[in-house]
Amino acid sequence: MVGKKIMLLGVICLCASLMMSKTGNAADVKIGVMNGQKVIWTCAAGVKAKAKLEAKMKELQERFKADEQALVDLQNEIQKKSSAWTETKKNEKMTEFNTKRRDLQAKEEDARAEMNKLKETELQPIINAIQAELETFGKEHGYTVILDSNSGAVPYFNGDSVEISDTLVKEINQSMAAK
Repeated sequence: MVGKKIMLLGVICLCASLMMSKTGNAADVKIGVMNGQKVIWTCAAGVKAKAKLEAKMKELQERFKADEQALVDLQNEIQKKSSAWTETKKNEKMTEFNTKRRDLQAKEEDARAEMNKLKETELQPIINAIQAELETFGKEHGYTVILDSNSGAVPYFNGDSVEISDTLVKEINQSMAAK
């Protein structure tokens, strides 16, 4: 992880030096920093997507409550009664428990896949809009580069003068509302 951050820092330094050599001096370089997660989850489309994802997650959790409780109940029964059971009965109950546990794990894995697909479906149009807006925003405001503070590629930045997330959210909301 540290190696990755050092590599990203090196790439940033290389890009900055190339931009300075191309533009002539550092004064011509304008760098913006955004919080990509903030932009995604606070724009109007992101808020809707988050609500939809949370509702689906709650639905899936409710779906598994009965199975989870049945598994806990069976485990408690095994712990309480196993000393009175025959070896055959213990083995039957342990097999039943293991089968129910594997079934629940399979259902949970299916639910994770379903959530990942929904997340991708909901977020991809937002990400596409952000990418398009970043290009337009960068050109209109004279940015040489706009970095995402969540990527680990921004080791340090000072103050709000380069933080553009809130402005981006406003412009993304406007451009997506127009579509």
